[in-house]
Amino acid sequence: MQVTTEPTLNSRQEWNTQSESNEHIQLSEAEASDLALHLKEKLKLGETIESDPDSISKMVAGLGDRRGLLRRSFSESLGSVGKVATPALCKAMLTSDQVTVRRAAAKTLTLIGDTDSLPDLLSAFRSDKDSVVQGSAMGAIAAMGEQAVEPILGIIENPQSTEMQIGLANWALTIVGDRAPQALHKATASENANVRKASIFALVSNIQTLDIEADKNLLVNALLDPYAEIRAEAVTLLGKLDDTETAGPLLVPLLSDADIWVRKNCALSLMKLRAKSSIEALQERAKVEDDEVVLNVIKLAIAQLHKA
Repeated sequence: MQVTTEPTLNSRQEWNTQSESNEHIQLSEAEASDLALHLKEKLKLGETIESDPDSISKMVAGLGDRRGLLRRSFSESLGSVGKVATPALCKAMLTSDQVTVRRAAAKTLTLIGDTDSLPDLLSAFRSDKDSVVQGSAMGAIAAMGEQAVEPILGIIENPQSTEMQIGLANWALTIVGDRAPQALHKATASENANVRKASIFALVSNIQTLDIEADKNLLVNALLDPYAEIRAEAVTLLGKLDDTETAGPLLVPLLSDADIWVRKNCALSLMKLRAKSSIEALQERAKVEDDEVVLNVIKLAIAQLHKA
């Protein structure tokens, strides 16, 4: 799926035409309270929430209320309205001068899950200075499952993405996880090391054992990756799996890896797995290890495995 990075929703143009007169709606505290109570009762009774432009504009305006419970009522009501509320929410998320409104609009889009909002969510994620808006926008993107994989990987691959944005994108991929295995498996062969690392972590973090041959092969390939950071990530993930019999033999060769972080993580993973069969390999490595930190970890692993 090719996702454009610029907001191009035809429905938003429609919304602008229909609701031009409602753009600056402001609710007093009393009006917001009355409307929230009305909406809460409708939701409680399972009745349909009004979805005309005027009603939607009032609910969007309510997202800026200082009272959290009222904002929640407006958000749930807009979520109940569904896709017809998407254009108004996207516009509020991108243009409101109230950070509370931008945050709530992004969170509400998560409830709706309309893929048409992807371009606007990406725009908010990239351009909004508020970290909560960025996080909420990324959460809404991740909620779309497989269709979110390509734009999320695009953020990870983009050299202009900030460290926080890449961190949020990595988090989002773990949420997508087993809902998009094919897309993530494909990404593990990317030429971009950051994309490979993110996709491997997202897949493996959802694996409980190595019974699935494709996932085992994925980990084996990660252990042979030319980038030490990916190898270090792979040995750490192996240590979290409840499969000592399979993971142990895969880890032992990495005790001699050229990278100190890979060796350290490998020793820690063998210790976590209680891989007593690796004691001899750890002892042999201890004889030649020249990094003091790694050597101390190896000694700790040996001691803990003897106790186990």
